[in-house]
Amino acid sequence: MNAHPGGCAREVALQKEVITQQNSTGTSGSGVAGSEAAGPETVLIIGGSTGYGLASRLTAAFGYGAETISISYEKEASGKRPATPGWYNSRAFDVLAEKAGLDTVSINADAFSHETRKRTAELVRGKGKKIDLLIYSLASGVRPDPDTGALYRSSLKPIGSIYTTRSIDFMKGTISRMSFEPASREEIDATVKVMGGEDWQLWVDYLQEQDLIGDNFKTVAFSYIGPEVTHPIYRSGTIGQAKEHLEKTARNLHNRLSKSGGEAYVSVNKAVVTRASAVIPAVPLYISLLFKVMKQKGLHEGCIEQMSRMFRERLYTGGEVPVDSDHLIRMDDWEMREDIQAVVSGRWETVTEETLEELADLEGFREDFLRIHGFAVPGVDYETEVDYSDIPDIE
Repeated sequence: MNAHPGGCAREVALQKEVITQQNSTGTSGSGVAGSEAAGPETVLIIGGSTGYGLASRLTAAFGYGAETISISYEKEASGKRPATPGWYNSRAFDVLAEKAGLDTVSINADAFSHETRKRTAELVRGKGKKIDLLIYSLASGVRPDPDTGALYRSSLKPIGSIYTTRSIDFMKGTISRMSFEPASREEIDATVKVMGGEDWQLWVDYLQEQDLIGDNFKTVAFSYIGPEVTHPIYRSGTIGQAKEHLEKTARNLHNRLSKSGGEAYVSVNKAVVTRASAVIPAVPLYISLLFKVMKQKGLHEGCIEQMSRMFRERLYTGGEVPVDSDHLIRMDDWEMREDIQAVVSGRWETVTEETLEELADLEGFREDFLRIHGFAVPGVDYETEVDYSDIPDIE
């Protein structure tokens, strides 16, 4: 329920530094990083206030000098209650972008509504621009139908049979077993309605109708597959049904857009700590085991490292975007390496509360979760009183 404005601002600044340091060593971006591949110029991020959406925005702006427009639905501070982390993140991004002389617009509105689409189109047209990259990174659990007003809620459930798995309280370090009843047909359909590709397609369709899609247009949405141990509650469950719909939408969009030089993809990303993944049964324990192994092998990535690699090694190489047989960008390639998964799978079967510290990176999971909310961020004085209404000055 809490977020620290100074911590959120500092965290955004630290992620920005990852990109600027890569620029200085010629490993990311266009021009300043020594890359001959042209990058995006005008980027629209649907859900750009946290996680992979925010990381995409930072990469586009500070790696390629792009103008960015982000749409997210965040709550401002009210009385003694702080704003949501995403509100502080967007504010911090705008400050950093303005200091760097980059055009930036952060729209706080319901991205599912037709009104927001219209408002965004008017903004882009008023700037005399066209969108050449659309990142779709919404992580909402509810979605109002823009035509009927009906409210759909996603469900996190298995399909077909009861699912029992190991779970962990990552703050206490206790392991338990949990069981979940299978979803109804209505719950499956509602989850697809919320988390599938319908809204993404509405955005692309509308921008195309308004003639606001530029030459060499690309659009990317995000997904996750993960290991077999999490499939019953994730990939084979209600969320998996939604992700399959998202991926089918990408293929349909790509076939249509390619006729005019456009492209559409789903990027399957690595497991990271988010407010959503922290509450999915089995996932926190899996991520903790995964982090330990990937850090030991020097392959660990957070959101910002992952998106930086996606831009420079997948989207903007000057050639075709590499995809698998299902037309998916596989940014989970390091996570799903056989040597990584073999170790993680073995530890999944044997880890106990007594061996957690040895076999899993539970402390890293906790730290990432706290940093999402602006806590445990290096360089922040948490003894100083803060004003919830805004972020402090960013160096």
